Amino acid sequence: MSEVVVKILDSGPIHIVGEFEVLDAEGNPFKRRGLFSLCRCGQSKRKPYCDGAHREARFEDSCRAPVTQGVTQEA
Repeated sequence: MSEVVVKILDSGPIHIVGEFEVLDAEGNPFKRRGLFSLCRCGQSKRKPYCDGAHREARFEDSCRAPVTQGVTQEA
């Protein structure tokens, strides 16, 4: 199984790359196509996917992981 990478974009969606499944509350899988982007702003008409609505909603968020001594962060 390949590594899964989750990247939270500034003022945008969450991008996920790798082999994984996304299930709803009943365990049913969502269909996937190419790059997987999950909505963070709550305005997408295609939830759980991002449809770019964050731009019109002027969603702003730039979360950063805390830097821990002795631990390196990967890009």
